[in-house]
Amino acid sequence: MQLPVQSQSTLYAEGWEAEAGPDDLLAIARAADRAGFDYLASCDHVGIPRRLAAAMSTVWYDPVATLAFLAAATERVRLLSHVAIVGLRHPLLTAKQYATLDHLSSGRLILGVGAGHVQEEFEALGVDFRQRGPVLDECLDALRAALGPDEFPEHHGKLYDFEGLGQRPRPTQDRVPVWVGGSSPAAVRRAALKGDGWLPQGDPRDRLPAQIARIRELREQAGVRGPFTVGAIVEPLYVGTPRWEVGRRTLTGAPQELAESLRAYRAMGVHQIQVRFRSRSRRELLDQIAAFGTEVGPLL
Repeated sequence: MQLPVQSQSTLYAEGWEAEAGPDDLLAIARAADRAGFDYLASCDHVGIPRRLAAAMSTVWYDPVATLAFLAAATERVRLLSHVAIVGLRHPLLTAKQYATLDHLSSGRLILGVGAGHVQEEFEALGVDFRQRGPVLDECLDALRAALGPDEFPEHHGKLYDFEGLGQRPRPTQDRVPVWVGGSSPAAVRRAALKGDGWLPQGDPRDRLPAQIARIRELREQAGVRGPFTVGAIVEPLYVGTPRWEVGRRTLTGAPQELAESLRAYRAMGVHQIQVRFRSRSRRELLDQIAAFGTEVGPLL
């Protein structure tokens, strides 16, 4: 699941999150860890321009700081940046931050990356917004080197050139999984050819089979081998029968009903689903997490 509180876009934030803080994040992360969730995710925005602030809000916690904070309070749940806009930073800086996070969390990092969409962020940091796709492509190549086993990573490209600079600690994992976010044709191609997984952004159920087929086709044509994780962000959920208005798109009902609906994703070729629960308070969210872990998860 993507963590609440740490990003508060009006598209998905619940009312109670506006007054929430670190203690709430800790309680939610620990609950997800106990409930058997696979990962917790945190978003990435450096700054929100005034023209977008009303819709996006300006509450966006830093993902490295947030995930490191929660790593010390959890034991097994993995830690995902969903997604890090790695093109805003030099890949050696990104590698230093996320390698340290992987080391401190005993190898629980998943690096989710995306091209970004807020032009003003790029302009403020001196990065060409129009070239964010090619920048991300090279960042991925540079990060593969910088997050690999070598103490002195090496990369020689058009935008970044480095060698002879040692970075320790190295990641605990032999290969940090890199999942690429986005549903545009360019993002799907990037995920297929450069990623270890794909994180779609807003694809409804009926669009997923074609997207997944395209990824398989691209990988086969390019001769790309190795494990690949297909993700999906599912509809909002509420375990049980809500006594308040949860929205027409929200999946509700008994555990068996929810599990039957969610198993349709597996039939499409999806390997992991990201869930979000409707809630009116931290307590209600904690109850939903526990109920899903105990009653729904085992049926999947």
